[in-house]
Amino acid sequence: MISVCIANYNGIGMIDACIDSVRRQDCAATVEIIVHDDASTDGSVAHIRSCHPGVRLIEGAENAGFCIANNRMAAAAQGEYLLLLNNDATLMPGALDALIDESGRLGRPAVLTLPQYDAKTDELLDIGSLLDPFLNPVPNRDPTRGEVGTVHGACLWIPKTLWQELGGFPEWFGSVAEDLYLCCRARLAGHPVRALGVSGYRHSVGASFGGGKAQAGRLVTTFRRRALSERNKTFVMAICYPTPFLQLMLPLHLLELLAEGTLLSLLRLDGGYLARVYLPVIVALLQRRREIRAERRSAQAHRRLAATDFFAVFEWMPYKLGMLLKHGLPKLS
Repeated sequence: MISVCIANYNGIGMIDACIDSVRRQDCAATVEIIVHDDASTDGSVAHIRSCHPGVRLIEGAENAGFCIANNRMAAAAQGEYLLLLNNDATLMPGALDALIDESGRLGRPAVLTLPQYDAKTDELLDIGSLLDPFLNPVPNRDPTRGEVGTVHGACLWIPKTLWQELGGFPEWFGSVAEDLYLCCRARLAGHPVRALGVSGYRHSVGASFGGGKAQAGRLVTTFRRRALSERNKTFVMAICYPTPFLQLMLPLHLLELLAEGTLLSLLRLDGGYLARVYLPVIVALLQRRREIRAERRSAQAHRRLAATDFFAVFEWMPYKLGMLLKHGLPKLS
């Protein structure tokens, strides 16, 4: 059985297409669909009950975030495999078969994904991502590459046994970069993280959370999304980087964040960039130091991958520099 887990918050306008794309899959495996509604206020719960009676619906009493929602669905799932699927994503034909076939070919637990296409334009966005030294995802568009550094939580396939081994998502992450954490933990423990070059999924990037996409050539995001992204990427670095590299990279990373925040605040004449996005990263590291230490002890104790192999999926040019040259300064709202 495959358990397709869909986290939903105020997605009444998107959830039908998402669920229908799963039901249209011509696949030999049994498929269960689980939706966790994160205290939506748009009538999503009543709509799902009425229009999708075969779906297992978990109702959150309060908005808990993406990590908790997926942990709850994974705990309830009966399938051998989990597919985490955003409510703003739809599977293309052959998606589940491709994932099943690759799992069988590998013969070992692995995190997998499919090519991601823009829902409006059908442009190929990535086939998983490589990583830069500061853990920014670098889109991969090579269908023959296979091994990648991270895959998007918008369409993330993982055996339930591997999910349990890794402990799922840290609930204190809230939302954003939890997929990066899971993939880095899996790779450290010696498990492949792969992106298939066939089939795919369409994704309305930013529709469910806001921001995170380019509009009219300019990168558009929100203060909240950028703050969570910078904070949680820093958490992942502190947890997963081998010790000699962490000692070098974490201070450089924090200096880079402070320099970036200061520059943006000066150029935008808005101190909110530094105060709302970048300074809170340092505060969060101090506030979460116990959780980070505990996660790091576990990650490093179960490490089965040499440092050179861990960094084999990295590109050493900082990705933000290329994005700055291409799109200019990001616009935050």
